[in-house]
Amino acid sequence: MSARAAVERFLAADPRADRPEAWIHLIDEERLRAEAGAVDASVARGAALPLAGRLVAVKDNIDVAGCPTTAGAPTYAYVPSADATAVARLRAAGAIMVGKTNLDQFATGLVGTRSPYGAVRHAVDPERVSGGSSAGSAVAVALGLVDFALGTDTAGSGRVPAALHGLWGLKPTRGTIPTTGVVPACASLDCVTVFAADAELAALALRVMEGADGVDPLASRPRRPNPVQGRSRGRLIVPVPDQLTGMAAGWDGRFAAVVESARRVGFEVVERSIAPALEAAAMLYESSFVAERYSAVGEHIAAHRARVGHELDPTVAGIILAGQDFTASDLYRDLRLLEAHRADCRELLGDAIGMLTPTTTWHPTLAQVAEAPVVANSRMGRFTNFANLLDLAAVAFPGGTVDGLPFGAMITGHAFTDDALRNAAVMIAGAVRDPEGASAPTVPESADPAEIEVFVVGAHRSGQPLNGQLASRGAVRVRTASTAAHYRLYALGTTPPKPGMVRDDGGAGEIAGELWRISVAGFGAFVNEVPAPLTIGTVQLDDGTLVKGFLCEPAATVDAEEITRWGDWVAWLASREASANTKPDSNTTHESL
Repeated sequence: MSARAAVERFLAADPRADRPEAWIHLIDEERLRAEAGAVDASVARGAALPLAGRLVAVKDNIDVAGCPTTAGAPTYAYVPSADATAVARLRAAGAIMVGKTNLDQFATGLVGTRSPYGAVRHAVDPERVSGGSSAGSAVAVALGLVDFALGTDTAGSGRVPAALHGLWGLKPTRGTIPTTGVVPACASLDCVTVFAADAELAALALRVMEGADGVDPLASRPRRPNPVQGRSRGRLIVPVPDQLTGMAAGWDGRFAAVVESARRVGFEVVERSIAPALEAAAMLYESSFVAERYSAVGEHIAAHRARVGHELDPTVAGIILAGQDFTASDLYRDLRLLEAHRADCRELLGDAIGMLTPTTTWHPTLAQVAEAPVVANSRMGRFTNFANLLDLAAVAFPGGTVDGLPFGAMITGHAFTDDALRNAAVMIAGAVRDPEGASAPTVPESADPAEIEVFVVGAHRSGQPLNGQLASRGAVRVRTASTAAHYRLYALGTTPPKPGMVRDDGGAGEIAGELWRISVAGFGAFVNEVPAPLTIGTVQLDDGTLVKGFLCEPAATVDAEEITRWGDWVAWLASREASANTKPDSNTTHESL
């Protein structure tokens, strides 16, 4: 679908018709049409735009140039002159921002009701909460209005709404995506996150946004050694039974089914107490770390006390203003305690892929939250509050349904194991058997003996300049796939630009690509066009399958740029174009920064 067609479909759907409270601001129709036209023109000129025409909703604590940023508080509103780094990079990759979504004010809450713009109702059951704080973003994706959405996550805001809507919620390691242009909740903990119905699309969006921008210092920190690099299977830790009590009716059984799915696809599942993580979770709101919320927006709330109960949510105001009561000695005491919890959690995780847990413990109604807002919210964050405090990555994924509503599970693991967590979650989600009718994806039928499967990573992929060499010979795209973690990727100095992939069993990375099916005759003609230094050899995929695919003569990589860390040729191309077309304005200041 062209970008213009996607925009017209969005406008025709009347995005405010079903859940108007999900949106705080929609982009002007003419601006959307103009941006779509520019994307289509770039694609026609041959530009590599991996997100061309994808529609994106943006949580309203993330800047979109020329569109008001409110963070859910009318008293705080300003109009930024520049996109947040994350938004700029998506835009450079061809994505189109369609509007700003509602949230728990100042990103303080996991329920989606703490907003003067209205409590955001669940996309399926309007009597229930959407989850928060990235409430509107999750609802916009769940209603099919956008392809994916941006949220933020400090205590679970990018995972809880995903779980309640049967979506993927990717919360990367802190600093993976710069928070330049994001209104801080707790600046040292905040993460930009992605909501999508498709794990692959969410991962692509994340790859496009990641990397240092020269402004956010956290985005420049060095990566730690990855204890699970290259593993497609391994150990998963699940909480002991008494740490899974107090969940909504039917949720314990649904989680047990998810755990069984993990075993069925080959993971070793081990029960262990996750007490260090749960104890750390309590510190997010019950210790001096609340002071960081006050340092972000507390002075604004204090200066507008008369608006509390109107434009300023009283629960949010109470939480943030309490942060000014802590002392520096309180903070240093709590930092020492947190370091102890971090050490205990590193030992707990060890060389496991991660902790497999429910994402949250229940799905309350609007009335239940209104009756006890703090208690209700606290129950939502049992398994999410600790991740950023402990410097962990996490992936929320669909785990079936209970009484017709989505149930979400989550894997949380060491920093910088984002890809391993996502791959594990994809395997488990694909094996989930839902007694209420949702079934696992069917496995594609085996290839015809007269056909050959070919794995491509670069210029022959869909939308890339040499894809026609496959399509013109009757090749059919089977699916996206990734290699086993035994390959390195290089940017070769060819025209058009192509990658070179070399096997390295000493430890490298997984490389994303596409699997195509082609007749034996078509394969012969296709191979005849492959120029040196590229070759066709045998490639191992992440599920152990051996297929034909593009490799490269090692000598050609000596002076080439290694881009293995991107794990995706198309994402690397997008990053180059983003760097060329956007330059963050480090001199721009807002009241939020």
